[in-house]
Amino acid sequence: MTEVASENAAGPAPVNGSKPVQELKIIKRKLNGYVGFANLPKQWHRKSIRRGFNLNLMVVGESGLGKKTLVNTLFNREVLKSTEAVLESFDKEDDEETEAEDVTVKINEYTNIIEEDGVKLKLNIVTAPGFGDSIDNTDSWKPIVNEVNRRFDQYLEAESRINRSTIDDQRIHALLYFIEPTGHSLRSLDIEFMKQVHNKVNLIPIIAKSDTLTDKEIVDFKRNIINDISFQKIKTFKPEIFDNDDEETILNCQNIVDASPFAVIGSTKEVETHDGRIVRGRKYPWGVIEVDNEEHNDFVKLRQLLIRNYLEELKEQTNDILYENYRNEKLTRMGIEQDNSVFREFDPLARQEEERALHEAKLSKMEKEMNNVFQLKVSEKEKKLQRLEADLFNRHKEMKDKLIKQIKLLEEKKAQLEKQKLLPPDPAPIPKKKGFLR
Repeated sequence: MTEVASENAAGPAPVNGSKPVQELKIIKRKLNGYVGFANLPKQWHRKSIRRGFNLNLMVVGESGLGKKTLVNTLFNREVLKSTEAVLESFDKEDDEETEAEDVTVKINEYTNIIEEDGVKLKLNIVTAPGFGDSIDNTDSWKPIVNEVNRRFDQYLEAESRINRSTIDDQRIHALLYFIEPTGHSLRSLDIEFMKQVHNKVNLIPIIAKSDTLTDKEIVDFKRNIINDISFQKIKTFKPEIFDNDDEETILNCQNIVDASPFAVIGSTKEVETHDGRIVRGRKYPWGVIEVDNEEHNDFVKLRQLLIRNYLEELKEQTNDILYENYRNEKLTRMGIEQDNSVFREFDPLARQEEERALHEAKLSKMEKEMNNVFQLKVSEKEKKLQRLEADLFNRHKEMKDKLIKQIKLLEEKKAQLEKQKLLPPDPAPIPKKKGFLR
């Protein structure tokens, strides 16, 4: 309950020439319990809609694995035109030497503005045509790594400018790496490429064209890939589970993590199933495989991870961890180190933290010294006890030796006495008579 007092300028009429008395009006107002900060998500929603969203997606894999089709299937529109070739094809009339030449890895970028329910997304698709298509694929990942580093450098340079209000984020937020569905394990090219980029991008491995494998082959292939990734210590993107997540969110997140690497198929064509439904998928003589059916492939889980549920988390991971690690390493190589002592004396919290650290260091030092003294005294006591124990042992040994000697002497005397008892007694001598001879 709050009271707001306001003065009334027009008071009562004066009486007998006295001064007018001002009348005070008391206005009582009640405040409800709703403050309003619960509307902050709505404010952030309006701000996000006004600014728009962006996603930089890199797609890497050999030609013929369905990268373009899968990207178009993910966004349900033709973001990569069918006329855009992944890499330049060879002329069939060229000789064998021309066909044996290595294909150069190129970097192409395609930008699209797509809108859904009033929400605009600026989508940048980065492809690497020519990767893995050469006879000798040594160092074929270098152009891709250089492109990721170039975008990090570009963002670092933009942050260093005076005007930083308009920074165009061109950093790679996610990298979809397509694995050939061999059914065995990762190849050396796959392992080497993942090891080169897993610390720079959010790596998401994908088993391309999973409809060429049976269910058992997919399970075995996934297990082999996971074992190879774990053995090579390769990091892949996995969404985090937070404390305030509900059970459904936690279960959904766990299902997505368990499904990695994602065995997917892509198709933008609509086909009719045997029960009359129109779905996106591929039709075969043995039946129809549906793209949006979780029992047929992992496309739905991949879309949830990449777009529906964890798009912003991909961007946060890129900005807070991957980019910061690269920035720290880059500035350190340039000889620029972070100086935390600047303005420290003007910051009471920093000063309090420093004093606390010094106090803890002092306590730790005193505790260490006390432990050393205690250990020294214990060591001296142990040595003294060891000396006493050795003296007692020596005295016990001397007494035992003397006792043994005495026992031996007594036994010898006893044996002598027994021998004397066994000897016959000596004859008694004849006494001589005394007197005169007659």
